[in-house]
Amino acid sequence: MEEERDIVTFSDDEGNEFELEVIDYFDYEDEEYAVLINPEQANDEEAEDTEVYIMKIVVDGEYEEFVAADDDKMDALSAIVEQRLEEMDGCCDCDCDCDDCKD
Repeated sequence: MEEERDIVTFSDDEGNEFELEVIDYFDYEDEEYAVLINPEQANDEEAEDTEVYIMKIVVDGEYEEFVAADDDKMDALSAIVEQRLEEMDGCCDCDCDCDDCKD
């Protein structure tokens, strides 16, 4: 059974639409953030140059808006995301796929 994914559609400055997949949510200094990647790279375990985007989530009534994170917080946010991504990959440095390493 395939896991349901959160896909968000964005538009660039020229009006071109593109999609990013939310792979994680976290809070920092009482604000919610999302970690996003290109959906085509989400299941590619061999991709080494995966671009990761950190967006702040702003709630406006019933809607959530994804906005660029503040530049002055980017170092701290990047460190948090790096740690969370490492934790998502497993708890140890071995290459096994056992249940003990996933806990």
